[in-house]
Amino acid sequence: MKKQSVWMSYDLGVDGPYEELYYWIDLHNGRECGDSMAFLIYKYNDNIRVELRKELGEAVKLRPKDRIYIIFRDDRDKKIRGNFIFGIRKPAPWAGYAGKPGEEIKDEKE
Repeated sequence: MKKQSVWMSYDLGVDGPYEELYYWIDLHNGRECGDSMAFLIYKYNDNIRVELRKELGEAVKLRPKDRIYIIFRDDRDKKIRGNFIFGIRKPAPWAGYAGKPGEEIKDEKE
């Protein structure tokens, strides 16, 4: 059995299944890393993404809009990887704040 350090970011909305997720994280001796972020050592056999997704999916009743993102070192090439194991990327809340060079901003009244 292999062991891997994993950082897990979770976005379950306002009324998500936090108690189920917190129970699972606590079972794995997770540590708090700020809002909606945990660190844990995960034991797996072959594929951390597949096995972690399966175990979490059985332990937590996730909804279609719930999101869980993991960050880990890939065994194959030793590179740091990040993947959504539930949900997908959505537009960033900071998108558009910096503008773009040469972007013209027009008054809505024109």
